[in-house]
Amino acid sequence: MEVLLAQSAGFCYGVQRAVELAERAAAAGEKPVMLGSVIHNRHVIDDLLRQGARLVESPEEVRPGETVVIRAHGEGEAVFQQLAARGARILDGTCPHVRRIQKIARTAAEEGRQMVLIGSANHPEIRGICGWGRDVLVFSGPEEVSQWLRETPEAAHWPLTVAAQTTQMQEIWESSLNLLKKQCTNLKKFDTICFATQKRQAEAAEIAAQVDVMVVVGDRTSANSRHLCELCQERCSRVHLIEGAEELTADKLAGCRRAGLTAGASTPASIIKEVNKTMSEEKIMSEGTENFAEMFEQYTNTLHTGDKVTGVVTAITPTEVHVDLGCKQAGYIPMDQLTDDPDAKPEDVVKVGDEVELFVVRVNDVEGYATLSKKRLDANKIWDVLEEAVENKTVMEGVVSEENKGGVVVYIKGVRVFVPASQSGLPRDAAMSQLLKQKVQLRITEVNRARRRVVGSIRAVQQEARAAAAAAVWENIEEGKHYTGTVKSMTSYGVFVDIGGVDGMVHISDLSWSRIKTPAEVVKVGDTLDVYVISFDKEKKKISLGVKDRSINPWEKFMETYKVGDVANVKIVKLMSFGAFAEVVPGVDGLIHISQIADRRIESPAECLQEGEMVDVKIIEVDEEKKKISLSIRALLNAPHAPAAEDSDNGEEAE
Repeated sequence: MEVLLAQSAGFCYGVQRAVELAERAAAAGEKPVMLGSVIHNRHVIDDLLRQGARLVESPEEVRPGETVVIRAHGEGEAVFQQLAARGARILDGTCPHVRRIQKIARTAAEEGRQMVLIGSANHPEIRGICGWGRDVLVFSGPEEVSQWLRETPEAAHWPLTVAAQTTQMQEIWESSLNLLKKQCTNLKKFDTICFATQKRQAEAAEIAAQVDVMVVVGDRTSANSRHLCELCQERCSRVHLIEGAEELTADKLAGCRRAGLTAGASTPASIIKEVNKTMSEEKIMSEGTENFAEMFEQYTNTLHTGDKVTGVVTAITPTEVHVDLGCKQAGYIPMDQLTDDPDAKPEDVVKVGDEVELFVVRVNDVEGYATLSKKRLDANKIWDVLEEAVENKTVMEGVVSEENKGGVVVYIKGVRVFVPASQSGLPRDAAMSQLLKQKVQLRITEVNRARRRVVGSIRAVQQEARAAAAAAVWENIEEGKHYTGTVKSMTSYGVFVDIGGVDGMVHISDLSWSRIKTPAEVVKVGDTLDVYVISFDKEKKKISLGVKDRSINPWEKFMETYKVGDVANVKIVKLMSFGAFAEVVPGVDGLIHISQIADRRIESPAECLQEGEMVDVKIIEVDEEKKKISLSIRALLNAPHAPAAEDSDNGEEAE
């Protein structure tokens, strides 16, 4: 009988890492505590228990100071806090792919978005992820998603973030996602099915369609193994899930000419090899067929140019990054294949211990190494992100690196995005150079992957932000409320001030207590002003603002400062035919009658005074009821004929 082997059978990186953490701790004599089964495989757990590990189900069972291994499925944030409070040493064996979903859930909560997971609600991975989010919704597949959308029609307008359990079946994920994409207008999607899981499921399905019987090796509590069985059952009528070689009997394979063999991510190589040995003893394989161990070894030692692989960074040098790919070839990433950013340092891009997805550029079996590229895989991913950004109207962030005749260029993760001048957010005819080196937010409006053309708009983000700010202003505005605003434009009768998405008008009379002819005397465009609301009309979208501090009463200030007989230094603000008005304190003017300007008869105040001039005067009369002040320059002049002139002038005034 011919046996077809799924090349991706057995431990994935995340599972292997969690087991090794527990094994190393046990070997060091720490007697580690497993908080729940490190992986879903009773054989592995029993072996760890024999090595001195202890299994508990809750943080309360952990003794102070013990070393605790977090399982590959991860735990909620509260569990980490409980363990820290008990003084436990934590060895975090959470699979990197699971940790990524945990971060997505936390970000969704921080942004006020509804987190949706497609997976099994009772699975420990899902329970752990829910512990990093807020009110996370979990649906097993498209049927539950469809029912929820029918029962909650308002959800179509909610901001949703959707991700999948790492071991979810691709078909279930895609059908669930399509339902959400069709009905929901504000959706962020993250394809979080583990790449190794996708590959394992695809290979299992392909083999199952070609064989008479399919054998899946894995723990029955493992969702990964169960999904493999479900996929195989759709294509093969005889599928057996076994946990070990002892369950493999000849009758399970009786009458079959061709058999398929795969294993779940939690199945160690030792069990797979034992199954192979049992199969050989039962003469399931023909004499001329390679044995399972040889085929398994061949898989783990084979790489091909063009493959997408996952590896762990083991070392970083000035010229390259070393990566462990779990096979006989040593992997390395040359600096020019790490990132498109020429200024980036290797340690800014990756760190030792990071799990990274890579593209195999070249395999040299003679020398025993593989040349890898991170930037080629990243480039494809960012194009996917940009296309999704157009569909989802996502706000992106980048740095303006150059200007040209038509606009500016922004780089987003190495991709060149052109922003036309009309979408730059700057006024017409403004210099584009002022945006250079600036970090900006923009919307992607056009993506043409074939022509490698991307167009964006800074203005669209600014308009949305301004609209949101304006709505907030109109919702909370009230008379007397203070705002910090910016002078946007000026007229002869006042200035327009932006108070956060809305422009209000400050009339010239409300700009200053002092008498001014034009607003330019006290403010200029771009100035920041503390303004308050005098009145507003929501229907007409008009706001009247003031700058003058109404808590200050200029007349009271004058009365507190001066009395009749005092001398004051005043500013001439207006010349009239009968005299000159002078500002005594801001907001209070006094009259210097023409007869009080000089110690001689003059025809016009302009003979002696000019507007803007500062002069000393004597306060000769104050009318508190009418709030009028009489001033005199003449009274301060030492002239012998002053009294006579005063009598004459006063007589003429009386007439």
